Amino acid sequence: MKYPKLVLPQYCRTPIKVTIYEEGLSEDGGPKIAFEADDLKCNYQDTAKTIFTEDGKKIQLSGQAIFCVDFCPEIETITGGVARIHGEDRKIHKGLKARNPDGSVNYVRLGLM
Repeated sequence: MKYPKLVLPQYCRTPIKVTIYEEGLSEDGGPKIAFEADDLKCNYQDTAKTIFTEDGKKIQLSGQAIFCVDFCPEIETITGGVARIHGEDRKIHKGLKARNPDGSVNYVRLGLM
């Protein structure tokens, strides 16, 4: 059975560079790179939240990058990494591969901070 795509390619137009880390550290103490691509397109939605602290206010930015394809099929679970979007590096704090009932990936969503 063919399942309908929930995120259509015509809505993924924002260029993004994605680097996904695997668990553990490299020999020099940095993160191990499991996947890296700089020619991806996504649908990007961002939000801003104001947090009031004792010394004033702080604005916390977050966003979601949604992809119509599984751009890293060799990685089962996305746990962390960095995404460069609109000239700014954002930390990947959450990854989701939305699966169809047959186990295939319908779309990928990255939570960014």
